[in-house]
Amino acid sequence: MLACRAVRAVSSCRLIRQEARTRAPCDGSLWGQMEIREFSTDDAAAVRELFIRVNRLLAPADMRDAFEVYVARSLTEEVDRVSDYYSERKGGFWVAIDDQKIVGMFGLEPSSDGAIELRRMYVDPDFRRRGIARKMLDFAEQECRRRNRPRMDLSTSELQREALALYQNAGYQLVREEDAVAASNKTLGGGIRRYHFTKAL
Repeated sequence: MLACRAVRAVSSCRLIRQEARTRAPCDGSLWGQMEIREFSTDDAAAVRELFIRVNRLLAPADMRDAFEVYVARSLTEEVDRVSDYYSERKGGFWVAIDDQKIVGMFGLEPSSDGAIELRRMYVDPDFRRRGIARKMLDFAEQECRRRNRPRMDLSTSELQREALALYQNAGYQLVREEDAVAASNKTLGGGIRRYHFTKAL
């Protein structure tokens, strides 16, 4: 199974680069209506629900049990304590709102003296391909600049092809690939191919 994933990872990386060059820009029709604001405790249930939903949709059939373990760990260590988790790390967490509904979310966590890591950027599956992810990414970059952090780091997996194309289209440089073996609140593990990107701001 892992050998098959490794083969897929090589071919998918080529395809991802091709998609990044050829995909049309996202429709920005929601940009005038949507707002991005800091997370509040009233958002906790919706953020939790979005995190669970997106990760269950990402789970391959042969890894559903592993995803449930990852989801449970991430809820305990991070998602169910968003305010504390990000304040302890001198970061922040934001939600994207459209018509009083949370349609996206993301966090920022310092990764070094000069950089911030983008975390937990998810868009509601019912609201994708409307420019929401790109607007959140732009907002995150602006926040990095505001905090005098001239670089943003991020990572994503082979399962998130649209995210990979988005980051490459936005000028992020691939700096490392790995088969993530060890599980944490940041990665499932299980041999999933993971891509690490960076961008100077």
